[in-house]
Amino acid sequence: MTNLATFDDERAAGEASAWLARLQREDLTEADGLEFDAWIAVTANREAYGQLLGLWHEFEAGGESVLADLVRLGRDRGPTRRLLVGGGAGGLAIAAGLAVAILPGLRPDQPTVMTFATGKGERQRLKLADGSVLDLNAETKLSVSLSRTGRRVVLSEGEAIFDVAHEADRPFTVAAASRVVQVVGTQFDVRSRRGELAVTVASGRVQVRPVPGTNGRTFLLTPGQRLEIAAAGGEALTAVDPQEAFSWRAGRLVYRGAPLVEVVEDLNRQYAEQIEIADAALGQMPITGVIVLDDQQAVVARLSLMLPIRSVPSERGLLLLKK
Repeated sequence: MTNLATFDDERAAGEASAWLARLQREDLTEADGLEFDAWIAVTANREAYGQLLGLWHEFEAGGESVLADLVRLGRDRGPTRRLLVGGGAGGLAIAAGLAVAILPGLRPDQPTVMTFATGKGERQRLKLADGSVLDLNAETKLSVSLSRTGRRVVLSEGEAIFDVAHEADRPFTVAAASRVVQVVGTQFDVRSRRGELAVTVASGRVQVRPVPGTNGRTFLLTPGQRLEIAAAGGEALTAVDPQEAFSWRAGRLVYRGAPLVEVVEDLNRQYAEQIEIADAALGQMPITGVIVLDDQQAVVARLSLMLPIRSVPSERGLLLLKK
């Protein structure tokens, strides 16, 4: 017998089924994507969609036997606890509804695409149907595409930690800043801001290569290595402690000689009140240390202990001046 998930929230399950089918359309628009983003932000919807994706992958593996189980379970459970909500409560209607939602996704060229975004000061953890876990930092936007032949993430902007489930026949790739990061099973951090890219590996091996038609070398990173690629194309490979790159997940930022302007940019993604720097020379002052992301006023006070700076109120929030 197939181990099939059930859905208690019939409204969310029905809408999840409709969205799964809708996302396969070739005429999908940006408005559709924004509507899906708003819908999946609701916890019940996100849980129902995740269950449906898991059921989809089980259908891929089991095919006709899963469909037979759906029909049988539809008869046994009756209308009060359905696997999917469709045109009726009977087993055949349930099976048909699943087929409509799932069969388009069985084609390798028609993957399911999900888009996720975090706001200022927001972090989010995602668990994909393949078992991979993604941790999104503040102000991050990415899309996830799953198919039978591959798993693809497009990181439009931001930072995320990827803990990838091993599937040798389904490579996992992350596209960001004109580069493609490819793994089989590993843990790594990818940061893409203003066209700059940084990839830090904690376990496994990661290949970073340029997008076809662009310049750049291909790197194979191992644990403890960090590759930084500037917007202008400069490349630097260094040895690091990966946990420092992962520290934002625990509410801490670790810097080693980073310019103040970079630190302020990171802080401005965490707080509603924005911090400004009085002049460009001040912004280049280096910082080495750990910043705990608690109260913003406390963060700025600690900054003033690390650097000869002071803060005054401004229209946007705070202005940093040299002491």
